[in-house]
Amino acid sequence: MVDLKYIHHSAFMIKHEDKSILIDPWVDKNENFNWHDEPITDILLTHCHGDHLGNAVEIAKEKDAQITAIFETAQYLSKEFNVNTRPVGLGAWINYPWGRALFYPAFHSNSLPDGSYAGVAASIILDIDGVRIFHAGDTCLTGEMKIIKELYAPQIALLPIGGNYTMDVEHAVVAARWLGVKTVVPMHYGTFPEIEADLERFAKLVAIGNTNCQILDPNTDA
Repeated sequence: MVDLKYIHHSAFMIKHEDKSILIDPWVDKNENFNWHDEPITDILLTHCHGDHLGNAVEIAKEKDAQITAIFETAQYLSKEFNVNTRPVGLGAWINYPWGRALFYPAFHSNSLPDGSYAGVAASIILDIDGVRIFHAGDTCLTGEMKIIKELYAPQIALLPIGGNYTMDVEHAVVAARWLGVKTVVPMHYGTFPEIEADLERFAKLVAIGNTNCQILDPNTDA
């Protein structure tokens, strides 16, 4: 069984059996989420911006969890904070005890806190117990999503809808159609004034394509 929980912004926890995986763990914004009690083994990062790196270093140190990230980001975290990292590139399955993950290009910037280059930004495809989940990271609408459908056929997509820095509502609706997913979970909206989004409109537009929009409330679902 795979359990998906929305924590905040672009942060999710995926639980499978006795393991928990965090993606983009900016978790301290959700006072109801107590990561100290979770059996976290792995942290996956789409990129190094502060609203995605979040509490990764703190969690990795307490839990002795491994951070998987694009090579330059992983090298920075290892050298700067002495945490356990797994540097990866794009386009190959990475195996874990709980399943596997594949890092795929996202069309976005990626920088370290001082503004220097942190490698390419990524999206992540997870394959856990037969369930395929696509975490888009921060990205615009791109034709690559048609390839993701053809090659990986995800059932669930976690898509940014806030606009300004990523796709907006209209483009995320197209992304859902191109990905061919059964369920979409909107993310990366409402955290800042410039990424406010109309959730009701998104849900209605997605439903036209017979895709279920699952709006998760971090205060009750995490």
